[in-house]
Amino acid sequence: MPTSSASTTDASTKPTAASGGVQSLERAFDLLERMADAGGEVGLSELSAASGLPLPTIHRLMRTLVACGYVRQQPNRRYSLGPRLIRLGESASRLLGTWARPYLARLVEETGETANMALLDGDEIVYVAQVPSKHSMRMFTEVGRRVLPHSTGVGKALLAHTPADEVRALLARTGMPAATEKTITTPEGFLDALEHVRRLGYAVDDNEQEIGVRCLAVSVPNSPTAAAISISGPAGRVTEAVAESFVPILQGVAAELSVALQSQNPA
Repeated sequence: MPTSSASTTDASTKPTAASGGVQSLERAFDLLERMADAGGEVGLSELSAASGLPLPTIHRLMRTLVACGYVRQQPNRRYSLGPRLIRLGESASRLLGTWARPYLARLVEETGETANMALLDGDEIVYVAQVPSKHSMRMFTEVGRRVLPHSTGVGKALLAHTPADEVRALLARTGMPAATEKTITTPEGFLDALEHVRRLGYAVDDNEQEIGVRCLAVSVPNSPTAAAISISGPAGRVTEAVAESFVPILQGVAAELSVALQSQNPA
């Protein structure tokens, strides 16, 4: 009986310890995501207000994250995302691109144009995957390339449902340099473009990043991280007329990719 009693006591205490560990892990990841949403640097009081957690709890979690290298404490006593996250992010981006390639390949087969996948990383757009068109005249964007969102179709698709004040703040941080004479260079103009995206269900880059190039883009719904896919090609081929047939293809592939990214075993 003593053995049985000891065994029962151990079983009853283990789940409590495990659940406490899981809760701490969930809270730590929540704090990291809130830091990322805030631009990468926050104070403890801001985190407490945003998360609803008491300051002592946040301080304990942040000490652990600092010790592990995932967070840094700045000289001004604010906290920023740490360099150890870079390796994790780069590896995750590569895997995301690998998972997306079969879906991008389908886009190329069905539209004939180059297919891309991009993420919003901080204030920038980063391309994480591409499958090139089989046409001799085709578009090429280097995987890993970073651009500002205001001049791209994927940028518009990714920001279409972001509150206007947050969009204005992002544009104030990045500026709105003109890549071509057709680039949108005012916040009002960009917000108008986002309204068009919400109404139409897709975004267009009409010679705004590069003269002679047109791009159609849609966001990947319910993606674990904000993502968009696009097709791009010469403006003479990617016309308003073909958008009617290309956009439903883009939206269908985006929906399938969303399901794959949310599953444990993406195709």
